[in-house]
Amino acid sequence: MFEFLFRRPGDKGADPQAGGPEQGTSAAAGGNGAQDGQADAAARRAAQVEAARGLAGNEAAAVELILQSEFADVRLAAAEHVVSQPMLERVQAAVRNTDRRVAKLMQGRLDAIRHRQGEQRQAELSIATAQRLLADEKLTPNQVADLDRLWKVIAAPEELAAQFAALREALGARLEAQVTLQRAVIDALAAVRRLEGEDAAAELERLAAQHAEHRAAPEHATLPRHLLNDFDAALAQARTTIAARVQPAPVAAVLPVVHVAPVAADVQAEQVAEPEVEAAVASESMAAVASAPDDEAAANTTAEAAAAPRPPKEKHKPSPADKEANARFMAMVDAMEAALEQGQLHTAAEHDKTLKETKTGRLSPQQSERLAHIRAELKRLSAWARWGGNVSREEMVHAVEELPAQGLAMSELAKKVSTMRERWKALDSVSGPAPKSLWEKFDAACTAAYAPAAAHFKHLADERHTNAARAQAMVEEVQALIADSPAAREDWRALASVSQRLRQAWSRLGTIDRKDKKKLDSAFGKAMETLMAPLEEQRRIEVARREQLIEEVYKLNPADRHTVDTLRGLQESWQGHAKALPLERKQEQALWQKFRTACDTIFAKRKESAHAADHERKAHLHAREAICAGLEGATFEGDDKTQLAAIAKTLKDAAGGWHGSGAVPRAAEQRIEARYRAAVAQLQSQADAIRKRAGAAQANAMRDKLRLVQALETALAGGDDIDGDDWSSRWTALPSLPADYERILRGRFDAALKAAAGARAAYAAQLEGNRVRVLSEALRLEILAGIDSGAEFARDRLKMQVEVLQNSLKSGQKPASQAAQFQELCALPALVDDRTASRIEQLFRRVGAGG
Repeated sequence: MFEFLFRRPGDKGADPQAGGPEQGTSAAAGGNGAQDGQADAAARRAAQVEAARGLAGNEAAAVELILQSEFADVRLAAAEHVVSQPMLERVQAAVRNTDRRVAKLMQGRLDAIRHRQGEQRQAELSIATAQRLLADEKLTPNQVADLDRLWKVIAAPEELAAQFAALREALGARLEAQVTLQRAVIDALAAVRRLEGEDAAAELERLAAQHAEHRAAPEHATLPRHLLNDFDAALAQARTTIAARVQPAPVAAVLPVVHVAPVAADVQAEQVAEPEVEAAVASESMAAVASAPDDEAAANTTAEAAAAPRPPKEKHKPSPADKEANARFMAMVDAMEAALEQGQLHTAAEHDKTLKETKTGRLSPQQSERLAHIRAELKRLSAWARWGGNVSREEMVHAVEELPAQGLAMSELAKKVSTMRERWKALDSVSGPAPKSLWEKFDAACTAAYAPAAAHFKHLADERHTNAARAQAMVEEVQALIADSPAAREDWRALASVSQRLRQAWSRLGTIDRKDKKKLDSAFGKAMETLMAPLEEQRRIEVARREQLIEEVYKLNPADRHTVDTLRGLQESWQGHAKALPLERKQEQALWQKFRTACDTIFAKRKESAHAADHERKAHLHAREAICAGLEGATFEGDDKTQLAAIAKTLKDAAGGWHGSGAVPRAAEQRIEARYRAAVAQLQSQADAIRKRAGAAQANAMRDKLRLVQALETALAGGDDIDGDDWSSRWTALPSLPADYERILRGRFDAALKAAAGARAAYAAQLEGNRVRVLSEALRLEILAGIDSGAEFARDRLKMQVEVLQNSLKSGQKPASQAAQFQELCALPALVDDRTASRIEQLFRRVGAGG
């Protein structure tokens, strides 16, 4: 379709040997030269771009364009139209090594398709599991819970999700039915156990019928087995109890008549019968009672026939010792019979021999017959065993004769011959001894089969003796080295080489007789310990040095710029130690691996430090942005006190989070700092406004209550009538003050009311006497607070300033705070004029509100 857009190898300007489209274009020979080649490439590019724009979802055309185009951007544009899995795989395989962008796009879409297919397969598998569980008779809640956990992690399509939901609802209905059925059976079991009264039989039958319905229910297979067993046992017990209550009376009447017959008929049997036989007769008698006819004539006829006279015989009663011996004898008979049933003829024969040697009392006919039968069976089985044993021995002889031709290993050959001899002995104990001719044939075959193994083992013994001589020579060589050890010259490398050579030679010695090997190993080990003691001590020192180097590597700070140089120095030191004194290979490798891991860790940390620092700074920036957003969007409700406390807590938490967040990216540092300061300033201004509003309200309340107290004292001093209730109601109507000021003014107010009802003149004199003191204290506080007292108090203010200064210099104690002094002023009852009252109110706004 796009053949006209591409240059073929035979076209003008094309190079068939070029490595690719671009190379063929750039290396074009002939025609009009390089300019014509560039123009041609531009024309092809424009045509291919136009073709890519006109694809309009034509996937086949897009794939053809991708495979034939030599321009990467054209291939990428056409790749946007490839969506099906076969086409994606085709394009991805074609451009995997030539166009990474298109290959990456194809791979991403293939991964998405395969992921969806995998999720669909998982969903279909879960649906199949749900269908299987729905068809299973013994559905359990654990299976449904596992299915739910598996389904949660699956992003299933809507149609499969709907199908699973229907199956899950059906499973839930089955589980609900199981619970209902189990509850019904449990309730029925409790009802059976509670049965009593006259209607118990009818109720029991109803419960039995209901239980039959439970057993026929669809979910009966899920009922616990122990629950069904408990119900059946309870049902049987209830029926037995009810039957015992209503037992028929005629049975008791027939019992004496019918019981006579078996007892009388078995008089002679009692002479030889054991207690077990008597018990059997008694049980048969009871069975006869249960099945006896109601016809009294038939019962009497049976009794008369049983009571017919018989020849008297002397009754023999066995003694307790005879009974005990008989019981032991029959126990041995039981063991003999059990051995025969298990095929253990040898054990049965031993029991028979013991029985023949054992003395016992008289046996009953049944016991004698049983013993004879068991011995006959033993004889029959023994005959068969002898015949089978001889057949088996013939087979063993044949098997041993074939062993040399099998080409077995010597150890296996010896093992098989030994096994054959053991089997021969085992047959002797089971089926009796073998004929002598057969034994001699078997022994000769075993000897002939074992001859190669015997020669082999003799050769091995000679080798062991040779190896022992070589080992003794090596021990003597080590002892000679001890006299002239390289350790005396501190040539540790030579000593390590010698020790390694000796140990390797010792390990290649081969097998030695056990009695000699233990002695030679001990001598060689002691000699090597003596030879290697200086080297081992030096190696322990060297291991400590190597471990110290590893610790020094781990102590390096990856962020330090000198870490790389230090690490290289440590590596050079390691190499010098390794050349001077080599350690054991495993130890050397283990330490080197630890050292290399430590170095790799440092380099990895240095490589990751920049990324980790950037990530940490970004996390800190996000944390600070969250703090700023929280401050900017903070809202507070409640009264002024609650709002102030909430604002203070918010600012404190924000400051703690801000200082604990750490550094942020340098580019965003100033911006986030300015935002934080602005948010904090906004909250602080809000708190200042609340404080100002609260201070003004507090100052107004203080002013009103102080004026009320001053008015009461003025009325008291002026002799006016004072209505205590009216003044108290006026006090209560005013808002409350802070606790200290409320207590002070309330005490002053109550003192005035009390004086109005009693010592009025004395309190009025006290008020008048405190007028000057109030002026003095007010002037003192104005000086301390830096408040202007007015021109009329200039002289007095100057004198007071000198006095305050002198008192502060003379007194070594810290003066009381201005708030405390103002409280003392408020507590002082005195008559004041309007000017003094305004000065006190001004002091409160400056001193009292701040305190």
